[in-house]
Amino acid sequence: MNIFVLIKQVPDTETKIKIKGGGVGIETGDIKWIINPYDEFAIEEAIKTKDKIKAGAITVVTVGPDRVVEALRTALAMGCDNAVHVKTDADFSDGYVAAEALAAVCKKQNAELVFTGKQGIDDDQCAVFGYVSELLDWPCASVVVKCDIDAGAKKAKVEREVEGGGRHTIEMSVPCVVAVNKGINTPRYASLPGIMKAKKKEIQSYALSDLGVSSTTSNVTDSDYQLPPERKAGKKIDGDPAAQAKELVRLLHEEAKVL
Repeated sequence: MNIFVLIKQVPDTETKIKIKGGGVGIETGDIKWIINPYDEFAIEEAIKTKDKIKAGAITVVTVGPDRVVEALRTALAMGCDNAVHVKTDADFSDGYVAAEALAAVCKKQNAELVFTGKQGIDDDQCAVFGYVSELLDWPCASVVVKCDIDAGAKKAKVEREVEGGGRHTIEMSVPCVVAVNKGINTPRYASLPGIMKAKKKEIQSYALSDLGVSSTTSNVTDSDYQLPPERKAGKKIDGDPAAQAKELVRLLHEEAKVL
């Protein structure tokens, strides 16, 4: 069975973000890049699925400039078998163009089951898995916290989180797209032997044009990036509890205007 994992390389959440001149994006030179955390859950679920059905191979795919190869090698070190890099000159914000490239790779290499994270932590669009599903004309489920592929790899039974703490169970035919949420598993760390093997593995690459995709068709333009405003200093209210409560109500009503 050809299991595919679609991943994205994103800035580490501890990275200090700087805005480019003109507000057209962020400075990427000093950023520490990591695999999107939700995609790490997808990698682990793909490995668990392969172990369960005892057949097939896992191919990890991403779109981006040369630096994303580091994310692919990390996925290989975790246990993926093959890696595909769709090369672009730079990052772009149009998730649909990325989805076109990812779906084209899945078609070209006969993917039979696709795992990915429910969203990227950088832009939070939560859209690419849906685009890929539509382009492949496959069923999909998102926010998945439990996934069970039957022994014959013909059906996928998944549980997805819904508001209020409930769970929604879906049964889909395979091939399908499964967009996972945190809590579905605990991603493994890359072992030292795995890291050494990953360094030697060949990574297949495509240009967007090889897949019939053009980045010039992007419908998204970045503009007016802004950092969040700095937090104002907090206020300390003195006095006995009754006086503090009275002053707090006044501040909430007159200054914060939330009452």
